[in-house]
Amino acid sequence: MKVLISDDLAPECAEILKKGGLEVDVKVGLKPEELKAIIGNYEGLIVRSATKATADILSAAVKMKAIGRAGAGVDNIDVKAAAAKGAIVMNTPGGNSIAVAELTIGLMMGMARTIPQATASTKAGGWDKKKLAKQGHEVTGKTLGIIGYGRIGHELAKRARGLCMNVIAYEPAADEARKAAAAAEGVKILPLDEVVSTADYISFHVPLMDSTRHMCDAAMIQKMKKGAYLINCARGGIVDEKALCEALHSGHLAGAAMDVYEAGDCAHENPLFAEPNFICTPHLGASSAEAQEKVALQIAEQMVDYLVHGKAANVVKA
Repeated sequence: MKVLISDDLAPECAEILKKGGLEVDVKVGLKPEELKAIIGNYEGLIVRSATKATADILSAAVKMKAIGRAGAGVDNIDVKAAAAKGAIVMNTPGGNSIAVAELTIGLMMGMARTIPQATASTKAGGWDKKKLAKQGHEVTGKTLGIIGYGRIGHELAKRARGLCMNVIAYEPAADEARKAAAAAEGVKILPLDEVVSTADYISFHVPLMDSTRHMCDAAMIQKMKKGAYLINCARGGIVDEKALCEALHSGHLAGAAMDVYEAGDCAHENPLFAEPNFICTPHLGASSAEAQEKVALQIAEQMVDYLVHGKAANVVKA
C-alpha cells in the first residue's frame, strides 16, 4: 500500500512508514488540482495544516483508507467526505500540547511587560523606559482563566502555577472526579461566566466547531474585567475579531495576543494589527522543533498500525 506525505514533516515520518512495509511518496506544495490528480493512487495521506483535504479532492480518493493529521486540529480535512469514501481520519492529540502551552505563556509575558513594543521602540532608536515601565505588570498573584481544560489547558495550568498565578478553568465535560483531580493540581473548575468575569488573563483552548465559533463575542468581552488580557492560541474564529478590536480600542481590554485568525494566513489584512496593545504571531503554537518531530513520528506509527495491522488510534468522529 502507498502513502502520500503532502506537507513538510520530519524525515523520520517517511522512514517509519517504509520500515512498516508501506510505499511512501513525499510531495510537498502540491496545488489542489495536482493533489486531486494523484490522490487516487494512495491508500494513505498524511498532512499537517497546509494541505486542504476538501470534499472535491477526496472525491478522487478512490483507494483511500486513512488520512493522518500530524497535529490535533482537523479543520483542514473534510472528515465527513473522508468517511463517505470509507477512510478514517486520525490526529495526534497531545503531541504539541507543551509547545502551545509555552507559546501561550510567552505571549502572556509579552503583554504583561510590553516586550514586543519595547523591542520595536528600542530598535527604532527610542528609549521609552519611563513610558513602558508604567505599563508593565507582574503576573505573580494574578488569575489566569483557561477556557477549555484539555491537554493543552492542563499543560498551561502547570506552567502558570509555576509562575505563582491563581488558575481557574472552564471545562463543560468535567465531571466531579475531573473537578476533584483539577483541584488537587491547584485549579478550580468553574462556570464559564465566573471564569470570564474573574480572570486577569483569559486564554482559549477549545476546538473550532459550530458551538464555539465566536464564543468570545462582544457580550463575553463585556463581562471581562476592565483591564483584562485575552489570548487565543487555539483556532481562528473562536474570538470575534471585530468585537476584540473595539474592546482594545476603547481600553476595556488592556491587551490581547493571538496566534490564529479568522482569515487564516491572510491575517496581514486584519485591523487588529493597527492596535498598539495587540501582539500577534503567525500560527506558531505547534511549531516547535520538538513538537513537530513528536507528531510526525506519532502519525507515522498510527498509519502503519492501521494500514498494516488494522489497529486504529485517535480516530476523529465524522
